[in-house]
Order: sequence, then C-alpha cells, then structure tokens
Amino acid sequence: MLHLESLETLRTTRKAWVKSGASIAFVPTMGNLHQGHLRLVEHARTLADKVIVSIYVNPMQFGANEDLDSYPRTLSADMEKLKAAGADAVFTPTTEMVYPRGLSEQTFVEVPRISNELCGASRPGHFRGVATIVCKLFNMVQPDHAVFGKKDYQQLLVIRLMAEDLSLPINIHGVNTERASDGLALSSRNGYLNDSQRQQAAQIYAVLQSAQQAMLKHGVASTEDVRRLEQESQQQLKAAGFTPDYVSIRRQQDLAPAAANDTALVILVAAYLGKTRLIDNLEVTLG
Repeated sequence: MLHLESLETLRTTRKAWVKSGASIAFVPTMGNLHQGHLRLVEHARTLADKVIVSIYVNPMQFGANEDLDSYPRTLSADMEKLKAAGADAVFTPTTEMVYPRGLSEQTFVEVPRISNELCGASRPGHFRGVATIVCKLFNMVQPDHAVFGKKDYQQLLVIRLMAEDLSLPINIHGVNTERASDGLALSSRNGYLNDSQRQQAAQIYAVLQSAQQAMLKHGVASTEDVRRLEQESQQQLKAAGFTPDYVSIRRQQDLAPAAANDTALVILVAAYLGKTRLIDNLEVTLG
C-alpha cells in the first residue's frame, strides 16, 4: 500500500495507473477509522481496479464551538487497518496543501437548500465545508467512483447534487450503515460516550425502527401523519434520555419534506447524549 503525502506524488501515481488501464475508486475520510469505513473500502474494491483512501481532518466543516482540536488523529492505526482492508494507496494532504491561501480566501462550493436544513441548520457552514473539500479531493484524485456511507445521509445527498450540478464525471455510491450488535450506527463520535451513554445510545436505532414499523403499517396519508410521527419519535428520544435536535421524515431522492403518498422515504434523527451529538437514519419504502 502506497502512502501519498503530496499532490505531485498522487498525480504521478494516478497517471501511471490510468495509463495501464486501471480504474480508480476513492474513499474520502477524516481518519479515526472504524469498521464502517473499512466496509466502504471493501465496496470500493468491487467497483474499480485501484482504491485510494484520503485521510484529512477538514477544518472548513467544523464550527467555532465544535471538536476540531479534539478530533482523534490515529494515522498509524488507520494505515494498518487500510492495508488489511486492501486499499492500494492512502493520500494524507496537509492543510497548507489543501488551503494554501487560508480558509478566509478559499473559493468554496455550496449546494443550495439542502445544505441549510436539518444538520445544516444546526451547523451553519458545515456542508459548505463538506462540499468544498470533497470537490477539491475529487479534482485531486480524479476517480471513476467515490464511496460514502449512508449514515451521513444528508452529506451523501449534498455530494450527489454537487457532482450532478458541476457535471463531475464520477459515480457516487452510498453504502448501508454499519451497526454494532445493538443497532448503534458506528461513528467516530461514539468514542466520546462513557459506558452508560454507550448502552443508552442504541435507543436511537430503536426509535427509528419504531417509526419505520408505524409507517409500514399505516402508510403516510397526509402531512399531518408525518408531523405526528415526527413528534412521537421526538418524545420517545426524550423519554430515553436524549435531547433531540430533530426528527424529520423526508424523500430519499432530494430530502424534500415528505408529502402524502410519497413512497421512498427516510427518517433522519439528530440528538444529543450529554455533549455528544449523534445522527442516524433509516430508509422506508412504502407500497
């Protein structure tokens, strides 16, 4: 497995691979890897001849009071995991390389509407940071395929729309959420939970499953049905000890609010457990 630490080395490597006829799949990460990330790498291996993984903690997507400085950096362990998972190369750019003129003078990419709702409403500027870094990495790596996890459902939709709007010749793939045995979605932020909170955190998935079953049983006949189910799910989260940020039922294809007789839906949740903000979602297909 190659460790690519400069843009020049990345491009030289990519050029040689393409010249030999190889296709390339790309998995962008911020490191501190868990089994969910490794599933993305495994899926990428089914899509292309070569797999590149990037590790970069992107300051543009962190807010003023968020955990940029404390975000775990575990490069050595990450490299070992990626080697075992079959990655062909790991790209680890520096902030000086990514933002040579600094964040305040950086050209940015912003996807309208969807970036300002749900997590975007709670984290202003977050998805501008996500779209900008992913667009930059796409231009650096120039892959045929890019792979993302569905746990970050809104992020996946932002990137799909960005790639479509900017006519980027990249196939965007979403991979189902990897979960612990009790249903908790794997996330780097789970490491912030103490033992008691970790057991409690699995209730998010239980609330999602309850809402999913209600929708499968009764359908969504009106916007009033949607609002009622969202409110019931928020109450269940509160009863389980969470502080809900939102529970929202949206259309899968564009995250527009669910309307009567929509059939491809997703239930999205964000909630605090102590100081840790957790997100999860569950797709629902009706009819």
